[in-house]
Amino acid sequence: MIEERELVSRVISGDMYAFRLLMKQHERLVLHMIGRLVKDNQEREELCQDVFLRVFEKLKDFTFQAKLSTWIATIAYRHAINYLRKHKMAFSEIPDEENVITAFVNQETPENVLEEIDTDEYVMKLVEQLPVQYKTVLTLYHLEGMSYPEICEVMNMPDGTVKSYLFRARNLLKEKVKRHLGKEELL
Repeated sequence: MIEERELVSRVISGDMYAFRLLMKQHERLVLHMIGRLVKDNQEREELCQDVFLRVFEKLKDFTFQAKLSTWIATIAYRHAINYLRKHKMAFSEIPDEENVITAFVNQETPENVLEEIDTDEYVMKLVEQLPVQYKTVLTLYHLEGMSYPEICEVMNMPDGTVKSYLFRARNLLKEKVKRHLGKEELL
């Protein structure tokens, strides 16, 4: 594994293999950032490509004041937000959860394993229904494993706001799951 400073230096000097390596190391992060905010597959793919083009263009300005992943996540987040603003998409609407149904089961039969996979998909669909700020904070914290200071930098928010959004996002998600479980118990 190439150290970040060396990788950046190689990319800046024109090493395309190094840039492909940088993209490979951070593609999941960029996909998560864009994918949580933009629903259209074709648009997502284009936006991800745009993010890496922007990273390539601006890499010479990267000063290692933060982690490279935090810097790239910031670019991806801002690019997605700008896309949403440009297309006048609402940030804070919480859609209904009519089209998602699964049950939480703890037994280890093949049927239950499949249901558990459905549960993961269900929870991810519920996360998708959260307002942009909430699902972004959840994604960065739980899926990308970023710390509060890193999330603050990516989202350009104070520590208290990030903690508040994470708290609210978890509560909204918990309420949605409770509502779903209540529906299942009535069946």
